[in-house]
Amino acid sequence: MLSRRQLLSLSASLAAAHALPLQAAASGATPAAIVRNIPSSGEALPVIGMGTSRTFDVAAGDAAAQPLMTVLEAFFAGGGTVIDSSPMYGKAEQRVGDLLRAMPARPPVFAATKVWTEGREAGVAQMQQSAQRMAVDRFDLIAVHNLTDWRTQLDTLKRWKDEGKVRYLGITTSHGRDHAEFLRVMRAEPLDFVQFSYNIADRRAEEELLPTAAERGIATMINRPYQRGALFSASRGAALPPVATELGCSSWGQFFLKFILGHPAVTCVIPATSSPKHMRDNMQAGVGPVPNAAQREEMLRAFAALKATA
Repeated sequence: MLSRRQLLSLSASLAAAHALPLQAAASGATPAAIVRNIPSSGEALPVIGMGTSRTFDVAAGDAAAQPLMTVLEAFFAGGGTVIDSSPMYGKAEQRVGDLLRAMPARPPVFAATKVWTEGREAGVAQMQQSAQRMAVDRFDLIAVHNLTDWRTQLDTLKRWKDEGKVRYLGITTSHGRDHAEFLRVMRAEPLDFVQFSYNIADRRAEEELLPTAAERGIATMINRPYQRGALFSASRGAALPPVATELGCSSWGQFFLKFILGHPAVTCVIPATSSPKHMRDNMQAGVGPVPNAAQREEMLRAFAALKATA
């Protein structure tokens, strides 16, 4: 249960998210990207980041790699900075690094990856390799992926943070399991970030994960916002509901991302795509109004009606 102070703080953050894009629109300027603060530092992050699972796991000469530079350019053009990867994602870290090296002028990047191995020395070696692959001198965030040997890896990450080798540390789960253990670590360890799945069809994170993050002052990074594309199977061919117009949504993708952003404990969402068109669409969800509680209920009713007719 959130305290009155925490509720007021979260409400103020949402109000600010509403106000900035509206002020930009009133002045005739391009709407600014919505940002939210990392609780442990106050640093502002754009709410739409970029995941790389599957989409960037391609060989350099593969045809599937050809649009990725345009994807990255569209991400930066939309005000994005947060790029999340993992050694678990095959060639993704290397593809990101190659593209960043190839850019004539590298935009600001909030570089995030994960450590996904057992043992102290293996963890250190993997994180050093990830930095080389992703072309970063120092990661902004490293999280223990799926709680793999989390005590050992968090111990290293705490030391690295103290030494200035990484800015933030955290834990992740990408498959919905281990929520009980995940919560125990959230409540016991000094985490800056947690990453887990949350979307309009899978709202289990609202029960404990999101409230605990708010209570503990932990930033949240949301993966699988489209339930690996399953949400589009339900919405394909359907007209957007009136609440989408209120929120400035011109696509179901934006609608689904806006729903997630309507939860005040969400810091950043990391949809993954290999399509420049879809990336531009994703970035549009990071500007304009954020749904309030009443609008989120209307969004849930609209989604329920979709499922009923599917």
